[in-house]
Amino acid sequence: MAPRRCPCGTGLPYAECCGRLHDGSATAATAEQLMRSRYSAFAVGDPAYLLATWHPATRPRSLSLDPQVRWTGLDVLATTGGGLLAAEGTVEFRAWYRHEGETGSQHEVSRFARVDGAWRYLDAG
Repeated sequence: MAPRRCPCGTGLPYAECCGRLHDGSATAATAEQLMRSRYSAFAVGDPAYLLATWHPATRPRSLSLDPQVRWTGLDVLATTGGGLLAAEGTVEFRAWYRHEGETGSQHEVSRFARVDGAWRYLDAG
């Protein structure tokens, strides 16, 4: 049986891609990698990872995911900054989902900033 592909769309197996970030054995090197891993956390139902990677200034107290939403695809449209040496960056994306038999998408420009050297999701513009 082939390994499960990562929901983030890289084509890599989940365990070699976002799974390493979700289980804590790796951290995101770029803002885009963090954004992809956060999308994957929505897709696999991991609210703890989402909270852990949220900027402390904007992090909600708790987060519950809607089990009726099935995330089905991710398109990264543009990135600004967010590289290996950057302190902040943005990632524009469209995330596709199915809910109650309907297909929809969420279009967002997410802002990311480093906190103690680690990328964190700040907010959506």
